[in-house]
Amino acid sequence: MEFITNTPEETEEIGRRLGILLARRGTPSFVAMTGDLGAGKTVFVRGMASVLSPGSRVKSPTYTIVNEYRRGPVPFFHFDLYRIADAEELDGFGFDEYLARGISVAEWSERLGGDLPEEAVRVAIEKTGEASRRISVDGLGEGEDL
Repeated sequence: MEFITNTPEETEEIGRRLGILLARRGTPSFVAMTGDLGAGKTVFVRGMASVLSPGSRVKSPTYTIVNEYRRGPVPFFHFDLYRIADAEELDGFGFDEYLARGISVAEWSERLGGDLPEEAVRVAIEKTGEASRRISVDGLGEGEDL
C-alpha cells in the first residue's frame, strides 16, 4: 500500500490510521520503519501515538534508544536504532521483552538485519520533495487497510 503526502500533518495522519489498526489488532505488534534523516519517521510515529498514547509528547529517542508511552490501553514503545551497529547490541537491553509487552515501532529498523519479528508491519518513508513524501506500508493482514 502506498501513500503520497504533501505536509507533515498528512504524514502524521497516515501514522494515526496505522495506530488505529494496531489498536484493534492488539498486542504484541511491531512496526519496522526505514527512511533517511528528516524523512518524517518521528512525525509518522507522532500520529501513531495520538491513538496509542493520547496526549504523549513524542520526540525521537536517538540518545535513549527507547521512549515508553503509557497513556493508552496498551504500552507503546518507540525505538530509534540509528546508533546501534546490529541486533546483537540489543540483547542485553531487553528488546525482545519490550516487543512481547506492547506495540513497538522502530526507526532505522534496517539495523536489525534479518532479525525483524515475523509479523512486522514495514513502513518506508521517502522524501519526494521539500515537504512531500512517499509512504509504503507492507505486512498488513488480509482485510486490513488504512
